[in-house]
Amino acid sequence: MKITLDEVQYVARLARLKLADDEALEMAGQLDRILSYVDKLNELDTAAVEPTTHAIAIVNAFREDEPAPSLDREEALANGPDQNGAAFVVPKVI
Repeated sequence: MKITLDEVQYVARLARLKLADDEALEMAGQLDRILSYVDKLNELDTAAVEPTTHAIAIVNAFREDEPAPSLDREEALANGPDQNGAAFVVPKVI
């Protein structure tokens, strides 16, 4: 695959990069080598390979969400140093 100097300058303009002519030539060479390597990967037959998102199989480790009894308000507020009967009282933060 051959990438042209015009294509490099177009992508540089999209990325709002200012490349000097020698930098654009160097970038064209580097991008050409990268794209040639990716093109080699396209030669592999991956029709029988299932797409994956992880290298190893991952299963959900979470438990089912089931309702359970919780503390009533008075019992929960008893654990705080200062409360007004409905909520914890804390210093004002501005």
